[in-house]
Amino acid sequence: MGEIMNFDTIHDYNTFLGIETLHPLINSIDFTEIGKEYRHARKRYGFYFIFLKDVRCGDLIYGRHTYDYQEGTLVFIAPGQVAGKDDTGEVFKMKGWGLCFHPDLLRGTLLQEKMKDYSFFSYEANESLHMSERERQIIVNCFREIREELKHSIDKHSKSIITANIEVFLNHCMRFYDRQFITRENVNKDVLSRFEELLNGYFESDKPQTIGLPSVQYFADELLLSANYFGDLIKKETGKSAQEYIQLKVIEKAKDKLYNPDKTVNEIAYELGFKYPHHFSRMFKKIVGSSPTDFRGMN
Repeated sequence: MGEIMNFDTIHDYNTFLGIETLHPLINSIDFTEIGKEYRHARKRYGFYFIFLKDVRCGDLIYGRHTYDYQEGTLVFIAPGQVAGKDDTGEVFKMKGWGLCFHPDLLRGTLLQEKMKDYSFFSYEANESLHMSERERQIIVNCFREIREELKHSIDKHSKSIITANIEVFLNHCMRFYDRQFITRENVNKDVLSRFEELLNGYFESDKPQTIGLPSVQYFADELLLSANYFGDLIKKETGKSAQEYIQLKVIEKAKDKLYNPDKTVNEIAYELGFKYPHHFSRMFKKIVGSSPTDFRGMN
């Protein structure tokens, strides 16, 4: 595995590209204007990075379904994440657009609080946003709007205007991701069906006693998805978060077990994967409205 290049600041990255730093905390880059050739490398970014891969990739196939979003993909990278691939000796020119902005730019703004809602920054590359030509044009316009603002001298209005533009950009991305989830409805249902099978199988095995309560990360790994993408998919399909869905399954299994009078509530809690029985009782009462003991007595 090759070395990782570290870019802690926007200026570090601009220097690597050989371009001017117009603002120390943000840049919007049209890669077609950079004539240099590069070799592949794995890179760690100390800032947010949105990269529009402006290449035609043909029809995209998911399961047995084909989608014609050919114009490009958006990849989202959060501070501290590593992206890219090891040097293979291949030389290439970058294409597309890039928006990189440092977390310090957002400090003290409303957008800083909203960043956690943009969960696509923790998606994997294969879960990137695939856009139609119309969507792509909207996104390119966002890149250009921010770039035009950066050409102005920094003044007291710069921060609010720039962060407002970033928020518009991210809200468009949120809308397009919602569309992407809808257009892949059949694929999503396949994932949901597989999730249900894995969840049932979990409680039919000894995993609750050996691993503990099932986690969102466990099922995301089993389905080869990032936890955030998996969570968003489940939310779109069921209206419940993946964690809520798992908890409801735990309660369903608990109710079945409570009908067996030979097992104590504590024994049932341990069988379900709880380390401490009172955690089980607390969750059960929160969801069902009565304690496990009272539920048993009523039934």
